[in-house]
Amino acid sequence: MIAAGADPASRADQPIGHGWRELVVVLAGGALLTIGMTAPLAFKLGRVGRVDNGDGQLSIWNVAWVAHALLTDPRRVFDANIFYPHTGTLAYSEANLGAGVLAVPVYGLTRNPYAAHNFAVLVSFLLTFVGMYYLVRRLAGDRRGAVAAAVSFAFCPYLFAHMPHIQLLMTAGLPFTMLAFHRLVDRLGAVMAAQALSCGYYGVFAILMIGVGVVVLALTRRVWADVRFWIAMSVAAVTALALVAPAYWFYLRLPQGDGFRSLDEAVRYSANWSAYLASATHAHGWMLALLPRWNEVLFPGFVATILGIAGFSVARRQQRGEVVAIYGSLAILACWASFGPSAGLYAVLYRTLPLFSWLRAPARLGVLVGFALSVLSGVALSTLLRAVASAGRARAIALAVALIAAAEMVVELRLPDARPVENVYRILALSPRGPVIEMPFYYPEVGLFQHSKYMLASTAHWMPMVNGYSDYIPPDFMEHVHTLAAFPSRDAFKILEPGQVRYAVFHLYGYNTENRNDVLGRLKEFDRYLRLLYADQDTRLYEIVGFPP
Repeated sequence: MIAAGADPASRADQPIGHGWRELVVVLAGGALLTIGMTAPLAFKLGRVGRVDNGDGQLSIWNVAWVAHALLTDPRRVFDANIFYPHTGTLAYSEANLGAGVLAVPVYGLTRNPYAAHNFAVLVSFLLTFVGMYYLVRRLAGDRRGAVAAAVSFAFCPYLFAHMPHIQLLMTAGLPFTMLAFHRLVDRLGAVMAAQALSCGYYGVFAILMIGVGVVVLALTRRVWADVRFWIAMSVAAVTALALVAPAYWFYLRLPQGDGFRSLDEAVRYSANWSAYLASATHAHGWMLALLPRWNEVLFPGFVATILGIAGFSVARRQQRGEVVAIYGSLAILACWASFGPSAGLYAVLYRTLPLFSWLRAPARLGVLVGFALSVLSGVALSTLLRAVASAGRARAIALAVALIAAAEMVVELRLPDARPVENVYRILALSPRGPVIEMPFYYPEVGLFQHSKYMLASTAHWMPMVNGYSDYIPPDFMEHVHTLAAFPSRDAFKILEPGQVRYAVFHLYGYNTENRNDVLGRLKEFDRYLRLLYADQDTRLYEIVGFPP
């Protein structure tokens, strides 16, 4: 099997043995860094979460649902408890199977959705650090540069900017995919599949990275006619496809075209030049006032940028042209494509690679720019340190660079307190199972995203819900949303009757005075069909015991 790594030229470049002792040190160091860089998350694991926006609430619900389903009925993991009576609703947005798998141990022990989600977040940072360390260590043959590169990428500003989006934190598959590629082992396909199941965007990015690597190897090593090379790549591709296909079948079930994004839509979510200088860390915050409006946070950090650019020159002089070709090309192509259809390359990829039609935000390709620069920065630092005569001085320099890389990534994580479980949900959890509708039933004019708070609250009972929020909204939901917003009414009862919706929860604090009085009047009008199960000052739970003719 062909090895796609650097060819060491000196004793210092010789591969360092991979052992359990080193792995333990890397895991321990990465864990301490993760705890420190994401503080206070680890110390408030089950008590905080991004409940201040719809995407954050969706992510917490999503991870908890997957963990819950895997522990109770894995066969129905895609039949999430939203948009009742629809099935396969987990596929209406990113499934987050990878994050859900990571969350299983904590959710199984605590049944706390915040703890489950936050644990998955912490593990994702740790795995990215470990993957990046071992990738750069293999390419550079040096632990010191590997640590600096791992710090730069694992805690980059892009990730902290996307804390409400659990799928965008699942970057570990990127370095592990390239590590497997450089080793050209059969498990490459499994790693690519794991990345695709953790984040659809990064699954597509992994394919792009492998494509660049294959082209570079074919040109530099002339392996076009090497049967072993193509067998290895074919095995990886088939393995990835076989592992991913069962999950992606649910996405293919969506009505034709509903799962795809147009080029016009991609224009809205393309990067601009200021995005590559945008960062909300303490060390970079001063730059924001100098920038025109940015639409993504893509600054890789000063260490990764400066050393990464230096890596183009340093690595070439050290006979690592192959590394420069792969990661330099990746940085350039990803940057170019991130500017969207107007820049040209993304439009070409969209028309020639069908998977790109599933993506909405070309700007997210910018994460590959930071990834490639971090790799090159680690290689550059390792090469520069070998020129330092004193081993002690070289270690001091490496430590200083790693500390600077960490210091410039420090952010202030503002995580609101978790919402307490309302009594109405405790009552619902003890009631016979049945579909639920929660009121107010939000419509587009007031924000469909507000249904996400009901989804998060459903983690206390896991009843199927008429409510829902996702990337894809079923057409009949949109057709009925205004009618259901007026429940109880005869027309709303007619919509709920075929599915035998059993419970209705009214959050009276969600209505203004006029609407609240109107709702109370209609509840009295239809009281023969509604049996009160619970009431407090602001909330009521009814069982629907009949439907008007």
